[in-house]
Amino acid sequence: MDLQQWLAHIERQHPSAIAMGLDRVRGVAARLGLEKPAPQVITVAGTNGKGSTVAFIESIARVEGWKVGAYTSPHLLHYNERVRIDGADAPDAALVEAFEAVETARGDTPLTYFEYGTLAALWLFQRAELDLAVLEIGLGGRLDAVNVVDPDVAVITTVDVDHTDWLGTDREAIGVEKAGIARAWKPLVLGEVDPPSSVLRHAYAIGANAIRLGSDFFHAPVDAAHWCWREVGTELLLPLPQLAAPAQRANAATAIAALRALPHAPSVEAFAPGIAAATLPGRLQRFERAGVEIVVDVAHNPQAARELAAWLAASPATGATAAVFAALADKDAAAMVGALGGAVARWHLAGLEEVARGQGVEAFAARLAGTPAAGGSHDADVAQALERAIAEAVPGDRVLVFGSFHTAAAAIATLRSGR
Repeated sequence: MDLQQWLAHIERQHPSAIAMGLDRVRGVAARLGLEKPAPQVITVAGTNGKGSTVAFIESIARVEGWKVGAYTSPHLLHYNERVRIDGADAPDAALVEAFEAVETARGDTPLTYFEYGTLAALWLFQRAELDLAVLEIGLGGRLDAVNVVDPDVAVITTVDVDHTDWLGTDREAIGVEKAGIARAWKPLVLGEVDPPSSVLRHAYAIGANAIRLGSDFFHAPVDAAHWCWREVGTELLLPLPQLAAPAQRANAATAIAALRALPHAPSVEAFAPGIAAATLPGRLQRFERAGVEIVVDVAHNPQAARELAAWLAASPATGATAAVFAALADKDAAAMVGALGGAVARWHLAGLEEVARGQGVEAFAARLAGTPAAGGSHDADVAQALERAIAEAVPGDRVLVFGSFHTAAAAIATLRSGR
């Protein structure tokens, strides 16, 4: 089978798209002989900011000259994006070989799509002679497949309310799940100033060394082009990240703290060029069409929408801002609209019927009754909504596309196609 056939195959091997628990993955990992994927491992969990934090860690470590493996999810355009080795997406042939190895080892153990992918990534990493593996948690932390690996440093970027069907309905309950990636007597880097008390209690209970933003490390603006990172005895002057959202400075600061917490940390000279070089598609990614700015972002929950609102306030458009919005059925879409307040002048709603947990545009619009988006236009898919938004815009206007990874991927594919 080629890669696309393998991906179709692994989607069919478990009755549930999401099935929390580590027993299945542990058993197959043992049969594959998977141990530690690299001499040093950083695991990153969090409601938002995981992918960006991984990108900063990866970029800094590569400037240091390390060979880095990065496992992230979900992907935007191609599955290969989920597994990067030495800065390059894993080729189809390598992924096929890894899936074949997992399939042989699993026997009659049913694995979810994510579990297959995690084991395949770890199999490739173990054979790549890496210096560092950076592993992004898919959902939660405690029962996520990635958590079969014992990290040298665990990172929790932020904790907010999302995926409530699996993780709990408030920050304290969700914090318990995120904190499950921490290991006894190892560093746990916390990337928000006020983490849930459940995270801190768990760290204390197991003897993890909590390293907290705002208590143990700090970041602050310096001028229009620079910011500083500091801890006791060290201060770094750094360029602003290419990743533009206000939260990205906190993500970069968290990445620095995580790398400095490793048993063998990179040199301080690697941090500035590493921060400057880090990029990630779908994070305030900008396009331009006939004087209209188009900004695509993967924001898919209320916390991320609040960050978008902060960026819009700090970077106002010359003209009006329109939003192309499509979210999955299990997301708090009304709260996402509310977070953007009066920053959006026109709303264009789109359906996501062809994806798991998706919904048609009429069902989506019904969930937004009573919000400012309720009077927006309706289109069957993101491409149509984006084309309508651009056609109605005038030079100086901005079109913001957000709501899910699927929304961002569809927009980027449409814009790259020249439509």
